[in-house]
Amino acid sequence: MNFNASNSFIVRLKLKHDTALLSGVMKVIDDCGAAIGAMDIIRFEEGKIIRDLTLYAQDINHIDSIIAALKTVPEVEVLHYSDRTFLMHLGGKICIKSKVPIKHRDDLSMAYTPGVARVCMAIHAEPKRAYNLTIKRNTVAVVSDGTAVLGLGDIGPLGALPVMEGKAMLFKDFADVDAFPICLDTKDVEEIIATVKRIAPVFGGINLEDISSPRCFEIETRLKKELDIPVFHDDQHGTAIVFTAALINALKIVKKPIADLKIVVSGVGAAGVACTKMLLNLGVKNIIGCDRKGAICKSRQDLDAVKKDYLALTNPNDESGTIHQVLRNADVFVGLSAPNLLDVDDIRGMAKDPIVFAMANPTPEIMPEVARDYVAIMATGRSDYPNQINNVLAFPGIFRGALDVRARDINEAMKVAAAHAIANVIEPENLNPDYIIPSVFDTRVVQAVAEAVKKAAIDSGVAEKPGG
Repeated sequence: MNFNASNSFIVRLKLKHDTALLSGVMKVIDDCGAAIGAMDIIRFEEGKIIRDLTLYAQDINHIDSIIAALKTVPEVEVLHYSDRTFLMHLGGKICIKSKVPIKHRDDLSMAYTPGVARVCMAIHAEPKRAYNLTIKRNTVAVVSDGTAVLGLGDIGPLGALPVMEGKAMLFKDFADVDAFPICLDTKDVEEIIATVKRIAPVFGGINLEDISSPRCFEIETRLKKELDIPVFHDDQHGTAIVFTAALINALKIVKKPIADLKIVVSGVGAAGVACTKMLLNLGVKNIIGCDRKGAICKSRQDLDAVKKDYLALTNPNDESGTIHQVLRNADVFVGLSAPNLLDVDDIRGMAKDPIVFAMANPTPEIMPEVARDYVAIMATGRSDYPNQINNVLAFPGIFRGALDVRARDINEAMKVAAAHAIANVIEPENLNPDYIIPSVFDTRVVQAVAEAVKKAAIDSGVAEKPGG
């Protein structure tokens, strides 16, 4: 079984200090299909021993069934249990700390009044000095309205907050970028744009997150035009950059020319559109997008403005039909849609050495164990399989580079540069079907991406501070 720490918990038991009894408890856990991560003695009490067991389950329902089974074991008392993921979130996952201590009067007079007034007036006289004299130089707003959170959908700003906190953690831990979650209690496009513009003076960049399509396109486009700091919708471009990096390396293995590829994209929402644009920038000629009703083609009368624009750039042979039909003889499948969409016959019908990127989360369009024998290369969005397409490979380094050169924008040249930088982290001799994308914990990634982004920003003329 594939266990994940996100479904782990700690159960506290009170039982006699008896090896046979403990063995019985372990058997019950094993019979439930769970895994034991650790067993800790907490204390002895009234002739009995209190133990904490760290257990790994499949999901929340599995946790409940394990606890129920343990409660039936004679002479064993379940005192309580704690979900480790919830424990991590107690009180939130981030906080603000001072960079300088205030221990005596001198510190106070410089950090606050009266000394701070001189700094305020220096910025008033020359606004760009805010980059050197405030948090602006290294701070990003992580902005969401909570309408498209992970695979959860529209759960609102409060429901979205734990994800945005997590994003801020990743910014800090991976790239030393200070980020703060901004969850907005509105779905109105104009209100979101106006709010972000009003808070923008504090930040050196804006990371849009989990905003539903098609509103996300207008929000990003408008903010990019109306602000002088970089705006980046990670659900679109982060996914596209990491996917592109993986595809670059996959093509090195199967040795297929980019211009000859037939690629089918399932899901033409935010990420699907962005992936398609990156593919076009790479030189792919034949891309067919599909939604729930099948191929995006000329005969469709139900296309909205986004899909009409998409069609103008894709499907050169005007193929129609279901995704199962247009996938025939395709070289690459790009899934950003729904679980268990494909079966073995779909993969068998693809071209020789098919590449499958099944990135629906948490359940891919086809599970790796189902497709394994029929694909040349497979990637998913999951951490428990090889080749995880994870945005954390992109956004920390992208913002690190953009902030370092005070970029006004994150443009296409910077995105393509980031994709190649991620791909090139893997040495040619180490490239193989189960290793086409580096680990999110590979410390080389952020630096490589940041350097590539800085160079692309300078070369494309959007860097305000080319010297870094």
